[in-house]
Amino acid sequence: MAQRMPMKSPRELKYLAPQKDSTAATDAPSQTPNAPADAAELLNLATKAKYVKEKKIGQGTYANVYKGHLASDPSQLVAIKKIKVNAAFQDGLALDAIREMKCLQELAHPNIIALHAVFSSKAQNLNMVLEFLPQGDLETMIKDTSITYTLPHMKAWMSMLCGAVWFCHENYVLHRDIKPNNLLIAADGEMKLADFGLARSFADPGRRMSHQVITLWYRPPELFYQARHYSGAVDVWSVGCVFAELIRRVPWMPGTSDLDQLSKICDAVGTPTDDNWPGVSSLSGYIKPEKAEVKPVRGRDFYEANFSGVGTEGVGLLMEMLKLDPRKRITARQTLRHPWWTVNPRPATKEELPKKGGGVKAEEKMGDDLKRRGGELGDSNGKGKIARKLNFG
Repeated sequence: MAQRMPMKSPRELKYLAPQKDSTAATDAPSQTPNAPADAAELLNLATKAKYVKEKKIGQGTYANVYKGHLASDPSQLVAIKKIKVNAAFQDGLALDAIREMKCLQELAHPNIIALHAVFSSKAQNLNMVLEFLPQGDLETMIKDTSITYTLPHMKAWMSMLCGAVWFCHENYVLHRDIKPNNLLIAADGEMKLADFGLARSFADPGRRMSHQVITLWYRPPELFYQARHYSGAVDVWSVGCVFAELIRRVPWMPGTSDLDQLSKICDAVGTPTDDNWPGVSSLSGYIKPEKAEVKPVRGRDFYEANFSGVGTEGVGLLMEMLKLDPRKRITARQTLRHPWWTVNPRPATKEELPKKGGGVKAEEKMGDDLKRRGGELGDSNGKGKIARKLNFG
């Protein structure tokens, strides 16, 4: 099997000379004429000088998020995510932060949040300069009943999401936490996949993976059965759950615990058995259900009754995304070739998509989305949210 060639960053940072404007170095350490500075320090100072921090729009134990702008052009807005140093981690940085930075440096796509630059500040806090996305997130669009969206709008959002996931998988990256409040909306209506704190490469097929990933409501059944080797199918299941939520405007399978979530999957999709998923009983976390507890795999009639608003082809795509057996699940590449996109009505343009209108609340929602640490448990409202301890085997 051919080994994956190392990817080059799509953005090579071009550093400006350090600027002396006091507004542009809001937290830079004072420099004396004789202070020693190596090339890396000068490069860091030059990068930091390019941006001006404004007000704080998100605050958490893991990170603070600030609204900011280019020092050379105040109209060019950015979000600056300052990840706090934590002595509990090696080198003071959580693995989540390193993952997120590495992935975003390698992934340049219209529907993935852009990482413009990285610099360190006081106490060696890591600052990630991200694309400014002031329209909130997809969860807000779904929950706000004052917003009316139609089938062309749903097609547009889903095509953006499928395109982003396809690009991740083409570059050997699993996102592992796709959900509506990780899908942020830009000023022009474009939707962007964010929060790569749980992402990882799957270029090494022999390496064991953690099954303790993906927010509960969007987690596929193989992870509940403690699968330690899996593919992009885990992300595709999450995309299917987002699709179902877009259609119904409520979460499709909102469990309250691992056991309850698995029960809801059995109710909504069917009970996994060796008949419908050959080999499932060999997974270490699988518990064979009693015969009376086995629920048959749902057929098209069930999906047509619950998701008729997206038409026959849309129902077919959803069914392909929510196959119990991950080997039979549609791939991200195949989703983009599905006939649903070409049947009328066609997807809306980004200019036609509904918008929240921005403002302080939308900025605060963006700050709240970006401040989180990947892998936080809890429902989509953030209730009962705690940081998950990950075991990567």
